[in-house]
Amino acid sequence: MRNQHRIRFLCGKPPWNSLFNLSYSYMTGSCLDKLLKSIGIFLSAVSSNRYLKEFLEVGGVLTLLEILGMEKIKEEDKKESIRLLQVIANTGRKYKELICESYGVRSIAEFLAKSKSEETQEEVQILMDSLVHGNPKYQNQVYKGLIALLPCASPKAQQLSLQTLRTAQSIIGTTHPSIVDCVLKVLCTMHLEVQYEAIELIKDLVNYDVCQALLKGLVALLIPSVKETSKPQPKILNDSSVPQFTAHLPVFLQQAAAAKAIGVLARSNTSVAEELLHQRVVHSLMAAMGNTDHSNSQRQASLTLEYLVQMFPVVEEHVRRSMGEGLYQLFLSNAEDLYMKIDSIQADILAANKVNVSKALCFSGVSHRNSSFPRGAHEPERPAYVTYFQKEDTEGKE
Repeated sequence: MRNQHRIRFLCGKPPWNSLFNLSYSYMTGSCLDKLLKSIGIFLSAVSSNRYLKEFLEVGGVLTLLEILGMEKIKEEDKKESIRLLQVIANTGRKYKELICESYGVRSIAEFLAKSKSEETQEEVQILMDSLVHGNPKYQNQVYKGLIALLPCASPKAQQLSLQTLRTAQSIIGTTHPSIVDCVLKVLCTMHLEVQYEAIELIKDLVNYDVCQALLKGLVALLIPSVKETSKPQPKILNDSSVPQFTAHLPVFLQQAAAAKAIGVLARSNTSVAEELLHQRVVHSLMAAMGNTDHSNSQRQASLTLEYLVQMFPVVEEHVRRSMGEGLYQLFLSNAEDLYMKIDSIQADILAANKVNVSKALCFSGVSHRNSSFPRGAHEPERPAYVTYFQKEDTEGKE
């Protein structure tokens, strides 16, 4: 079979039949790698149009997408399939549409979520980025597919999806309501590179109609619900011989990330900062500063509150009154390290604060700017990416 394939290749005859006639068991062997690379040579040739049309006519795209879902095929061969799909997509709009019409977004996104190779995942990102450019008929499908990937278990897939979503968002110009809930859930990650990309996307999203929902969601994350923080810890954590790790870590990571994101938004846009004040962000930040179970939540909340105190006199007045002079001076001296200097009583004062600057804002010249931030409803729950694509199948192609 290998000799036959080599003869066909040397004679200048495309090896399509060799690919399609292979049995499943033989496709998992080393021959598949050589076939895919030889096909790539034909499709990348200067006069490749004839070869490309012939390859597509015999079901080339469907075969490449099928390879991505085969468990026994090596990762390297799947990466070669992705590269061939890149070549096809980069040929023009109608070829991007063909990939999407073949349920390509579903197959490619599922492969991105399941792949164990970061190098392969980066190749998938290049393909997804290609599919969202110059593809007006299906760019929204790619956009929704990227959103559906955010809850997946792969940090690298989350990071790449968030990066590509920023590009897709700018191209499409409108938002999908579920993006708010999905991006906020990503903030519970332990991976700083994923958190960074999520905050970068949040910075973009405040310019769209989901701004109100986004700001409201961020402020809500500063005070986790009783249900989230009262879950029983595993018995092993009660063993005195085992280091004490909190069972609520994801919730507190999300709390710290929300405090950080709010600080980034407030510093970059005064109008957003004013809107956050109306959302009672000062009260929520002080409550987060009292969370002695997670020092980074205290630190990030303290830094964000420091900026608001410096920026708005009305905030300074209410915070000083609520903290008391001693704690407030400690806060002013070094907000970043405050969590290391306060005692349990001071932490309780912060956690139980009743600060509400909303009523005083209108008298201090800080008006409520609801009109600047169109409201956008967001869904309370977001299905996993597989559920999303199953739903897409039932609704048919776009």
